[in-house]
Amino acid sequence: MATTRREQNRQAKEKRILEAALTVFSSAGYSGASMDLIADAAGVSKPTLYQYFGNKQALFTAMLVPQRDFMLQAFAESEGKDCVTVLYAFAWQYADFVLRPDILSLARLIIGEAGRIPGIGELYQSVGPDTLRAGIVSYLREQRDAGALRFDDAELAAEDLWGLILSGPRTQALYRPDAVPGKRARAKYIHNGLRVFLSFYARTPKKALATLDELIAARKR
Repeated sequence: MATTRREQNRQAKEKRILEAALTVFSSAGYSGASMDLIADAAGVSKPTLYQYFGNKQALFTAMLVPQRDFMLQAFAESEGKDCVTVLYAFAWQYADFVLRPDILSLARLIIGEAGRIPGIGELYQSVGPDTLRAGIVSYLREQRDAGALRFDDAELAAEDLWGLILSGPRTQALYRPDAVPGKRARAKYIHNGLRVFLSFYARTPKKALATLDELIAARKR
């Protein structure tokens, strides 16, 4: 069924509001982001903002969902693709996203407010990182069942993948805005992290590492 013009307009307005919310939350934090500021940034009236999202917490939650889903895109589009190709795509999507200035700023502000605003850290964690982790766990389990990976604990495997890809450089970037790694540095961490992960968890490590080398070479062309 074709989308009506009214529905298209509604979707476009909602997208504009969510983009404005990300801008405001990442610059002002949760406590400093008022619905007035977000309405102004989105170019909508305050009543319209409340019509789409009943309160600030609901808007904050809705803003996090597309950001999280973007990082899970590689898994959502994994049908017919081998495990190494999907993990490689995920690693780059994740790295390029979490190292964006606005996303780093948002994370810094949430960390700073978590102790002062009851529930905000928990909300951010549950909607964002926890759900992202669950997506990684689900995909890794699928690949174990398909014979591509081997492990006993999917959650530990997911934590290893997550940590090996970019944990150290991202943590440094959170506290040192001048230390955000560029493309070359990101590639070093991603490639090394995936090599370590596949060496330990791949059912056929030599084949998996050969595929990874092919992907790395293709990206350099």
